[in-house]
Amino acid sequence: MKWYVVAVLTLVYVFNFIDRQIISILQEPMRAELGLSDTQLGLLQGLTFALFYATMGIPLARWADIGIRRDVVALSVGVWSFMTALCGVAQNFSQLILARIGVGIGEAGGSPPSHSIISDLFPPGSRALPLSIYSSGITFGVFLAYVFGAWVNDHFGWRPVFIAVAIPGIFLALLVRFTVKEPLRGRHDAPGSDRPPPAMLAVFKQLLKTRTFIHLSIAAALHAFVGYGLSAFLVSFYVRSYAIPIDQISIVALPLGFIIGIGGAVGGFAGGYLADRLSRRNVRWSMWVPAIANLLAAPCAAAAILSRDFHWSLALYIIPLAFAYMYLGPTLATTHALVAPRMRALASALLFFIVNLIGLGFGPTLVGMVSDMLKPLYGAESLRYALVATVFVNVWSALHYYLASRHLTNDLNKAAQTR
Repeated sequence: MKWYVVAVLTLVYVFNFIDRQIISILQEPMRAELGLSDTQLGLLQGLTFALFYATMGIPLARWADIGIRRDVVALSVGVWSFMTALCGVAQNFSQLILARIGVGIGEAGGSPPSHSIISDLFPPGSRALPLSIYSSGITFGVFLAYVFGAWVNDHFGWRPVFIAVAIPGIFLALLVRFTVKEPLRGRHDAPGSDRPPPAMLAVFKQLLKTRTFIHLSIAAALHAFVGYGLSAFLVSFYVRSYAIPIDQISIVALPLGFIIGIGGAVGGFAGGYLADRLSRRNVRWSMWVPAIANLLAAPCAAAAILSRDFHWSLALYIIPLAFAYMYLGPTLATTHALVAPRMRALASALLFFIVNLIGLGFGPTLVGMVSDMLKPLYGAESLRYALVATVFVNVWSALHYYLASRHLTNDLNKAAQTR
């Protein structure tokens, strides 16, 4: 039964990322029809979306910590699916922004309650793998967005794509509401650990004075800055730099979808497996695994982006993608280990607030702005150099994962004493 819940919640996360990322596949035909700049495209996926997504995640997570988490997830799926459909009928940039804000508000209630549910299904030391499986919804969601979105766009245009990916979300909301059972909180934690949650401010104070959490949240945010910045413009980069017609997006999106699906899934599972296995010998491996992966991802991604051969570039890109997805399972498992059971959804929300405000908010936005600034020098190649500069932020991220590892043992001991 617990793996069924993981499977359903993973499916929810798949549609979360289909609806979130679909715009990155469609932005070239959208740009042509609506006359949008790269900065505006970055805002649609970045700062305006992230502000509401990150901010609303905190009250919705608080609701999950004191209420029924399953219901929060179900309602959220329904809201973001409806708002995604509205993107398909938007007639200008302002209407698109409003619809994307609605998607962000809906998606804010998806992950923190799901993280909390999964952590109550598995004991400490065995959570990184199921959380990594859940996080694989990112790669499968992006894969389906690329493959399905590109095919529908090539045959019917970009507007029907939004409506087509939104419809299944309504049925998924009903599936969650009526088939997922709310687990007992703290079932695998110490007796008496399922106390009523402290005030929100107390939770924030506890986390923000925990050095491990500070460093891992900064590390994850910087990593997300790279990931969201690249994913927002990856299709546009290939279309522009390799002269792909905008009515044949599938030439780029289909292979990219498979590359992201395969590379991301392998990386996500490997990150969770290695972190669970190696941390039994030394708990600091839960931070060393994403640190090493980020260091390896940066030069590999730069090599793929700088390649002048379309097929070589795609082939090389699978390597940094595998490394890029190794961080999330260990990061979430460590965050949950630092707090009590009824603090976990809020802890995830605070982590996601930092990650999404910096990563999702500024990644696509700044990449778009840098690309616009470089256009007078590099023309259609401006995106290539904006993306190359972005990938080396991963080195900064790796440094903070290492710093988090230095405080991890002490902070875990402190957390155990307060439960």
